Amino acid sequence: MDTVKYQAKLEEEKVRLTEELEAIAEHRPEVPGDWQAKPESSDLSTRDDVAEKFEELEERRATEHTLENRLKEVTNALAKIKAGTFGLCEVGNEPIEEDRLAANPAARTCKAHLEDLNGNR
Repeated sequence: MDTVKYQAKLEEEKVRLTEELEAIAEHRPEVPGDWQAKPESSDLSTRDDVAEKFEELEERRATEHTLENRLKEVTNALAKIKAGTFGLCEVGNEPIEEDRLAANPAARTCKAHLEDLNGNR
């Protein structure tokens, strides 16, 4: 399998995800690959301001969690390219369909095993 096009897409996505994470979170160097959402500002004049900032931080945490998980998937796929195991299903070890990889280069399973992996998370 020609992995060059997938590697380029994954590296591009990794840069984008990292930039998005840096905008809303801080990297935690003590835990590799971990990020922590940061508040927009610390101006908390009234109770309403506190409530609003708390709500914004919760939204940032949800976004940070989603971006962090996707970044881990992309990083894992890039490591598989280096190891020569890219494009192999993690459940059955058969090749992942090209159309699935085209849609999601970080896919971990073939279509037949998609539910198996998701059910075990």
